[in-house]
Amino acid sequence: MSRTKVRFVCQDCGNETAKWMGRCPGCGAWNTLVEEKEYREPARRGIMPETAGAAAVRSLSEAGREQGARDTTGIRELDRVLGGGFVRGSLILLGGDPGIGKSTLLLQAAEKLAAQERLMYVSGEESLSQIAMRADRLEIRDSDIRILTENRMERILDGILREDPRFVIVDSIQTVFNGELDSAPGTVSQVRECTMALLAEAKGNNRTTILVGHVTKSGELAGPKVLEHMVDAVLYLEGEKNQDYRILRTVKNRFGSTHEIGVFEMKETGLAGVESVSRLFISDRHAGQSGTVVFPAVEGSRVFLLEVQALAGMSPFGNPRRLATGYDLNRLLLMCAVLEKHMDVSLGNRDIYLNVAGGMKVGEPAADLAVLLALYSTWREKPLPGDMLAVGEVGLTGEIRPCTQIEKRVREGSEMGFRRILVPRRSMERLEKTGNIQVIPVSHLEEAVEAAFHKE
Repeated sequence: MSRTKVRFVCQDCGNETAKWMGRCPGCGAWNTLVEEKEYREPARRGIMPETAGAAAVRSLSEAGREQGARDTTGIRELDRVLGGGFVRGSLILLGGDPGIGKSTLLLQAAEKLAAQERLMYVSGEESLSQIAMRADRLEIRDSDIRILTENRMERILDGILREDPRFVIVDSIQTVFNGELDSAPGTVSQVRECTMALLAEAKGNNRTTILVGHVTKSGELAGPKVLEHMVDAVLYLEGEKNQDYRILRTVKNRFGSTHEIGVFEMKETGLAGVESVSRLFISDRHAGQSGTVVFPAVEGSRVFLLEVQALAGMSPFGNPRRLATGYDLNRLLLMCAVLEKHMDVSLGNRDIYLNVAGGMKVGEPAADLAVLLALYSTWREKPLPGDMLAVGEVGLTGEIRPCTQIEKRVREGSEMGFRRILVPRRSMERLEKTGNIQVIPVSHLEEAVEAAFHKE
């Protein structure tokens, strides 16, 4: 007779407890613990569990290496993030906010992939007619995409075995459920078991499988964290609904880099890749305004220009505010302290606001010099020259440290029409070609401010 074990599982982080609690001890979320039942067969002593067959042990040298093991989608930005395309037999998880364009992007990719090999699109959220409406909007009409509208895991696996596709898209994993479990679709146990079944099917038949995942209010993928460890790659589609562009970012990739990003623009006919990212983020820039500096950022193998904006206003309260969007707040506090120490700037009675225009996030320390110059510019109410860039990490003593890929940054600035760029002096050793741009080496914050604001 099977025994039943009752447990309470957090739907945000997957933490398990023996009894219900109002607040999850793992992630601190409130009212996320849901009761789940786990059935266990009693152990039979002296009897080994039955197996379907013995696994074959082979030498690494005997393993065949497929030539061209990646399948390109024809969507350049998507292939860039994946590292050159989908690796055959891989399990990919794509997450993002509702309505951000996950299904649109995958349906566009499905059109390209279906022209190469058989593809099955499994939808648990939309009917066939609704998918057809989206396809008409995306101008996808003559594509041989096999559609299955089903939520039950057993029927989905049966349909996959019957059709035997090379590619499978499941939209979304939170709507799929295993009928042998009592829990509702979307719970931790259902997501974990269904993902495990699709993982075994993908690896066993060398079938590329893409899963769509929902995200929580905090922006993380819904379901247990073990879900991210089970898949081969985790992609996030980010962006603001009131803006036209989307950013595809990878946080895990067993077969490629995790630093690449893809930039798309949302149009009436779907998502289109953006070739010149720098023009997208600085096209609306008004040169000659105080508190703005352009910074050449690096994401993976590409460089694009971002505008760093700073605002320092007199605080009406005794405790001034510090707010950063797209930049680390703790790093901003460090930069304010460095500016006050080495440039005799008083910011103690001012509210400081920092923003990276376009909604981008900058995590590299090479943006420090641009942030400091933007702060100094808004404090002095004196604009930086409109044709100047700034890049470099700034230490607590005011020294400007070298940064990576300096030649690519200089080249991008030259191609975008900028005439001058401030770079760390030590980075000049790795700089060979400068193009039609004047490179100004600086070694200290005081020297950088002098070169930016007092030299014409």
